[in-house]
Amino acid sequence: MTMNYSSEISGFYKLSINERLALIKEKVGLTDEETSILKNFGYFKPEQMDILIENVIASYQLPYAIACNFMVNGRDYLIPMVLEEPSVVAAASNVARMTRKWGGFQSEKIPQVMIGQVQIVDIKNTEESVKEIEAHKEELITLANKQDPILIKLGGGVEDIEVRPLDTIKGPMIIVHLLVNVLDAMGANAVNTMAEAVAPYLEELTEGKVYLRIISNLATHRMAKCKATFDKEMLGGEEVVEGIINAYAFAKADTYRASTHNKGIMNGIIALTLATGNDTRAIEAGAHTYAALNGYSPLSTFKVDVNGNLVGELELPLALGIIGGLTKTHPLARISLKILGIDNAEELAQVAVALGLCQNVAALRALASEGIQAGHMRLHKRKEQKKS
Repeated sequence: MTMNYSSEISGFYKLSINERLALIKEKVGLTDEETSILKNFGYFKPEQMDILIENVIASYQLPYAIACNFMVNGRDYLIPMVLEEPSVVAAASNVARMTRKWGGFQSEKIPQVMIGQVQIVDIKNTEESVKEIEAHKEELITLANKQDPILIKLGGGVEDIEVRPLDTIKGPMIIVHLLVNVLDAMGANAVNTMAEAVAPYLEELTEGKVYLRIISNLATHRMAKCKATFDKEMLGGEEVVEGIINAYAFAKADTYRASTHNKGIMNGIIALTLATGNDTRAIEAGAHTYAALNGYSPLSTFKVDVNGNLVGELELPLALGIIGGLTKTHPLARISLKILGIDNAEELAQVAVALGLCQNVAALRALASEGIQAGHMRLHKRKEQKKS
């Protein structure tokens, strides 16, 4: 049904939640039942939701589930996942069990370093400006670190500076990267503040003009890597393993398939990212940009070991935090970290990359055997039976 109404509303943000909802109800013709659903804020109080973002009228809820059987770096984890896609959590739990015989997932250490970018334009002499910035690195680092004394006291802060000359459609630019150890935060606020603080000094050193001063979501200094062996017999035998390798070969050779291959990885990672109150858009952007650095390709790699088992590896940037933002204010985000038993951001990323690899194998196994739709449809059928 098409409705005609004006979306031009003056001062909508000034209204209370109830006033906003009443206005929307009148404009679009919501029923009393629909309005009642929107008034249910669940575990939030309306006033809590109202300060998170602008123009709030309701709270949106998704299923919150637990993936079982995970062992990462010798430790067991129950992993909270928030998503709507059927069969994903069950498939991850099932495939995670197949790694336990071979020690589970091994995730590498992850530096917690984010990149803050400062863009300098209108440069008179690029080469001389680069030399000038390089010569004053220590002063720039000191100036940046003065912006967050608590971070410095805890052992974080700017560790180095990279200088990148860049040719663009608007002429030469210099991009300065602040490499900031953000410890257990995602890091956007700290990094952006530091980038803004060094901007005037960079203008002075280069006689140029600074425009953008912002974090990069391509966190190539915060790479998460993991590896696991998936038992051949538990996967379904040699034919299934061969099918998974063929699917991987397809993804390596074809961008269209690689996109869906990587979507399977992100099914797991984004579900955990959301459950812990982290920024799903930043994680998605970083992962897919990294996949496209040398032509879009799979984030994971697969081979067969001497025993015929499937060996998978996954590498991608993961800027996950456990302090600040929604991770601090969302009640389920805090509960998620308690369920995980995690008290640092590095460990969260180590679990997330393991979940991503597991989810990838689960999807490939379904494709190589019964087909992905069969698992989905079983759960859809179960839902319909419960309704009846």
